[in-house]
Amino acid sequence: MLSGKRVLLGVAAYKAAELTRSLIKKEASVTVIMTKNATEFISPLTFQTLSGNPTYVDTFAASRYYDIAHISLTEKTDLMIVAPATANCLAKMALGIADDLLGTTVLALKAPLLLCPAMNVNMWLNPAVQENLDKLKKRGVFVLEPAHGELACKAEGYGRLPEIEEIIEEAESILTEKDLSSEHILVTAGPTREPIDPVRFITNYSSGKMGYALAIMARRRGAKVTLVSGPTNLKIPRGVDFVRVTTAREMYEAVLEHFNAATVVIKAAAVADYRPREVSPEKIKKRTGTLSLLLTKNPDIIKELGKRKGNRLLIGFAMETENLIENAYAKLKRKNLDFIVANALTDEGAGFEKDTNIVTIISKSGEVEKLPQMEKIEVAKCILDKVVRYRGK
Repeated sequence: MLSGKRVLLGVAAYKAAELTRSLIKKEASVTVIMTKNATEFISPLTFQTLSGNPTYVDTFAASRYYDIAHISLTEKTDLMIVAPATANCLAKMALGIADDLLGTTVLALKAPLLLCPAMNVNMWLNPAVQENLDKLKKRGVFVLEPAHGELACKAEGYGRLPEIEEIIEEAESILTEKDLSSEHILVTAGPTREPIDPVRFITNYSSGKMGYALAIMARRRGAKVTLVSGPTNLKIPRGVDFVRVTTAREMYEAVLEHFNAATVVIKAAAVADYRPREVSPEKIKKRTGTLSLLLTKNPDIIKELGKRKGNRLLIGFAMETENLIENAYAKLKRKNLDFIVANALTDEGAGFEKDTNIVTIISKSGEVEKLPQMEKIEVAKCILDKVVRYRGK
């Protein structure tokens, strides 16, 4: 979403260099405006080198590049980010003070504005700062509130600049069309674990990356998102209702609990089909000979949803090692799905634990859409594009 977008970055401290680098990696075109105070921390040349564009500090010096700097810069902007936004910056913006290039540019801005406040915890909690933020939010300004942790002044509390990836994600979200704003999307992700004893369990290789990508992209596109996830090492996506589960039966109960509120259900989790019939309360000791483990079936979550789906869209996934289209389409019919996302475990660049995937989307009408290898976040976009087309029908 940031590829080709023109981002105007107002900066006041050193962490903005990392943000600039991350925006460039996303193929955005970045132009930096610095306050004079910011130049005490980091050189304008740093940002010029990172961005490949001139860095602006002084209103009048900038006119060498543009006729009227604060006007011309905003006309070429898709999004403006101020990070970190200090208490002083927030106060000036709230009052409409334009005594430097950053302030005049904000006043002339027509594009969306994202503020990322960072300051001492007591400053952050000061009523004056909060009143200024409320004013700005009422004007339609986007605010990514600070994180909790150790601050530059060695105090601890809220006031840290959010992580760079969180700022990037918020920027992506702001620039994404909200074509799913009327939907409540329930996504399942990750593996389940079926305990054998207190230290062992049955599981699979699912990393949860595909389901989390779906949750992130659905949230970007304006949907209310509930993410039911088995055990993963992934960071919980911002702005989603998150439900953590471990076993298949826990996932079954959580999905049914949230099912009635959902308008679209995407079952991306790799749920264990079987669980041990009995779970030992103590660690099973090593023995001579073999050990037999009796298994019993877990509830079939998606089959149950297919019985109850009503006018909801129900989307499943199929991981196959042979006869991809035939097996996936049979599962679609058997489970009463609207469409199914099939991928072959044997395809290089597809499957568990990878950042990319190669999928084929099969509709209940029999339509088959094969996608090339792409990042999982792009696969998620394609799946949600199909949801939008279904709703259009």
